[in-house]
Amino acid sequence: MNRHVVVILILVLIVFLLPSPSLAEERDLKEGRALYLKHCKICHGPEGKGDGYTYFNPPVADLTVSKIQQKSDKELWESIHMGVPNTSMGMWRFVLSDEEIATVLSYVRSLAR
Repeated sequence: MNRHVVVILILVLIVFLLPSPSLAEERDLKEGRALYLKHCKICHGPEGKGDGYTYFNPPVADLTVSKIQQKSDKELWESIHMGVPNTSMGMWRFVLSDEEIATVLSYVRSLAR
């Protein structure tokens, strides 16, 4: 068999065997949503609008507003990881792994859509 044919066959197999980015993205959003509902919904509400079951002063952030969504991923990741001083947002670094924080962050980004 010609070497070029073998290379093409291998590439075709790789394309069909690898999950598509949209499927991987859907899986990540599903996992992020599950983590969000488990850990974040009580304060930020089911849709991230800051209308959860607990009330704080200052109020909990509405994660759907542009002020939050315009922050960089790094800023938001650090807010989840380290908490936000002088607010009710505590550190989640002892509860969520770095990967789980990134997954929740992806879901939070989807709330504004």
